[in-house]
Amino acid sequence: MNGTDTALQTSPRILPRVIAPANRTAVDRTAVNRTMGNRTAAQAGGERSPRATVTLVVLIPAYKPDERLAVLVARLRGARRDCAVLVVDDGSGPQYAPFFSAARARGAEVVSSPVNQGKGQALRTGLAYAAATWPEADVVCADADGQHTPSDIEAVAARVRETGHMTLGVRRFTGPVPLRSRIGNDVTALLFRGATGWRLGDTQTGLRGYPAGRLTWLQEVPGDRYEYELSALLRAHELGMVVEQVEITTVYEPGNTSSHFRPVQDSARIYAPLLRFMGASLASFGIDWLGVMVIFTMTGNLLAAVVGARLVSGTANFFMNRRVFRARRGTVVRTAVRYAVLAVSLLAASYLVLKALTAVGIPLGIAKVLGDGAIYVASYVVQRRLVFKERR
Repeated sequence: MNGTDTALQTSPRILPRVIAPANRTAVDRTAVNRTMGNRTAAQAGGERSPRATVTLVVLIPAYKPDERLAVLVARLRGARRDCAVLVVDDGSGPQYAPFFSAARARGAEVVSSPVNQGKGQALRTGLAYAAATWPEADVVCADADGQHTPSDIEAVAARVRETGHMTLGVRRFTGPVPLRSRIGNDVTALLFRGATGWRLGDTQTGLRGYPAGRLTWLQEVPGDRYEYELSALLRAHELGMVVEQVEITTVYEPGNTSSHFRPVQDSARIYAPLLRFMGASLASFGIDWLGVMVIFTMTGNLLAAVVGARLVSGTANFFMNRRVFRARRGTVVRTAVRYAVLAVSLLAASYLVLKALTAVGIPLGIAKVLGDGAIYVASYVVQRRLVFKERR
């Protein structure tokens, strides 16, 4: 990427990268391209000859677009001769064919699905096509509704090319931003940070860049609709990847009328990956709390109540979290041993905290809530990084 190839001028503010503990070193792009590029292309099922002149693919999933799609394609194609634009028609229907024809006339390649399958599936389709057709090109995913400017797309592409890392275009959320977008991103970022320890400025951004030859893992990310993008971040964390952030402009039309986001259904899908662990923890906590109260009432012995309740709730939590963290089959014994060590540590901590809180006059039920809430985050981090580290 050089000045002669790039007509767009950008001066983005570079935000801090996030690095998973398992991978604190940069990736050798040349080695990755050699070892993963061909495998990715083969998995995508393509036998096409690579187009050596293309170094960047802009992937645009589109559902019921308008004239802005063709405008974006024209600007991208006009700015860089080494940029291919790939549009995935996610079952928009025949009445939207003119918009896709206009995009094709301006230089885009269009891949169509006969039915609407969701943004996540459209991204998987486009990523597989890009890997097969342009295996040596970086890929930047952008939205079709005008929210991502060509200069911001270029800024993300430049960061990917410079670092060889996955890159997010992080919105500033200044100006007339829809309330649901502002609140939704803040809530998701908070939950995501609690779940992973990563501090990302924008977990829901659709502007994302991926280095050439490193697309295979994205085919394995679950979710067919808007939840796919958050699931991809969770998967990137699990894989120990480095994630870069580049600040971009926030662009919204009045009323955000072109958005196909369904507030209730799609919010539930987005938050599901983060809430599964919380749900399992809450269920286990309920079992534990009830066990402590019942056993203490029966025996009057706090230690017996804490130990007995934790044995029951811990066993239930272990099997629930094997599903939450997608533990690999055949690892029950290994994960059980690690979980047992963690459980004993948490048991000791819980008993000591309960002893201290009840000693100062706090009722047992309230002390249980306060004490276990304090060690919740530590429990999650240890389970994700150590106990259930072997994942499918």
